[in-house]
Amino acid sequence: MKERVQEVLEKVRPSLQADGGDVELVDVTEDGVVQVRLLGHCAGCPMSMMTLKNGIERVLKEEIPEVKSVQSV
Repeated sequence: MKERVQEVLEKVRPSLQADGGDVELVDVTEDGVVQVRLLGHCAGCPMSMMTLKNGIERVLKEEIPEVKSVQSV
């Protein structure tokens, strides 16, 4: 599942990079929790939780139903 998550992250990465940020996959737990690290401008942005939940998590859940949530670590 980790490879599938990485493929989906590659799809959302260009929009993050356009704003000076990025995302790095840290881990995928057995119970479907994806752990990511927001980088660049995303790391300190006040909108980062919105990006994480409404952007990254939404896309991952749409493409990989086994994903239960996304956490920033």
